[in-house]
Amino acid sequence: MEVHCAGCAGCCLDWRPLLESDPAATAARDDTEGGTGSDADRGRQRLRDPFDRTDTERGAPREPLDDGATVVPLTRDEGRAFLERGMAAALRPRFWRARDEADGVEIDGHALAAVAGRPVFVVGLRRPPKPVAPFGREESTWLPACVFLDPTTLQCRIHEDELYPDECGAYPNRNLALEQETECERVEAAFGGERLLEATHDDPDGLLLGPRAIGAKLFCHPRPADLAGIVDRAATGDLTRRDRAELIAVAAASSPGTLAISDHHYEWAKTRVLEAADDGSWVGPAIRDWHRHRRAAGETGSSPAIADAIEVDRGAPETPGWGPRE
Repeated sequence: MEVHCAGCAGCCLDWRPLLESDPAATAARDDTEGGTGSDADRGRQRLRDPFDRTDTERGAPREPLDDGATVVPLTRDEGRAFLERGMAAALRPRFWRARDEADGVEIDGHALAAVAGRPVFVVGLRRPPKPVAPFGREESTWLPACVFLDPTTLQCRIHEDELYPDECGAYPNRNLALEQETECERVEAAFGGERLLEATHDDPDGLLLGPRAIGAKLFCHPRPADLAGIVDRAATGDLTRRDRAELIAVAAASSPGTLAISDHHYEWAKTRVLEAADDGSWVGPAIRDWHRHRRAAGETGSSPAIADAIEVDRGAPETPGWGPRE
């Protein structure tokens, strides 16, 4: 596997809004998803459903409850590590819709995918709006971007940190191993250029699918009634800190391979989110500031350089930038 990441960050942000102002990119994307071009030649489809290996055994894949871009699922231990570092504000839960009545449970009028009657969810990283100019664009655009993405270099601020998620470090090797479409290929189809330079892959170490994922990166809430109101807000992207605390606490208290929940870890994690969420970390204040700047900007673009004041001045690690060919 070999990828060309400089100037891309397609896997770190939701670039779908760019298609609205670029008809040619939209047409290229639609052609690819319709089964033509390199994706059809390689027989890959987009990996969206965290429950199954493919969508061919039981029909169409489950759809996420919200309309956000694909989330990188963190393991239980990775989520705990973010809490220990005072970065609870970086975490966001996500539910999936059930395929049918037998597949899920209904809360707030939404049929959610469930295991043994327990709504399932993953925990990923939040994506506040940031001004970015990916794919060789000259003008920056406000797009939902990973909280750890440096909008000036389009590099990850925690790439060299022990917090760097395993899923990010392996990308797109696991997609290739499972014959699923990569974000690299989607960017190529929509905006041109070469991103996936070599599609060979190693064995997908650490891959958690099906029952192995339960309690490890696919979490089951033991009290569906407690999610009344939370699910509706999750669908619209309006989760409160208290909402997030409930779900993140269940994830941190889960036990890999089982439905068991540790009361001790549940209370510890909930406290970390509610009472010590920032702990002096730059993450929470930066997210709030990004949202304020986005509202103030309206339809006007902003320079990615404002990240220095919003993130770096608060303690965010700086990124090195790209060499001649990286």
